[in-house]
Amino acid sequence: MNPYILKRPVITEKSVALAQSENKYTFEVDRLANKDQIRQAIEELYSVNVVNISTVRGHRVSKSTGRKRMKVTVAPNKKAIVTLRKDQKIDVYEFGANQEA
Repeated sequence: MNPYILKRPVITEKSVALAQSENKYTFEVDRLANKDQIRQAIEELYSVNVVNISTVRGHRVSKSTGRKRMKVTVAPNKKAIVTLRKDQKIDVYEFGANQEA
């Protein structure tokens, strides 16, 4: 397994709601990774069984940066939405129980 396939979990209001209601978890992945590589990486890293994977590719974005407001093109990202079996969870999305104010 290539450890650089999974970059980070995507933690937004929508992704946390999907994880709680439909058992779907969202990860930012390498742009060149395919679904089989993503499945293998998640199953080995988190010890879960993956039922389905959907991938979404972003588009290139132009941004202004620096003092001279130069235009820079940012490469597109790729997200994977992973569906697990109903009896399994990933601990990255657990909130509330262990947090202290």
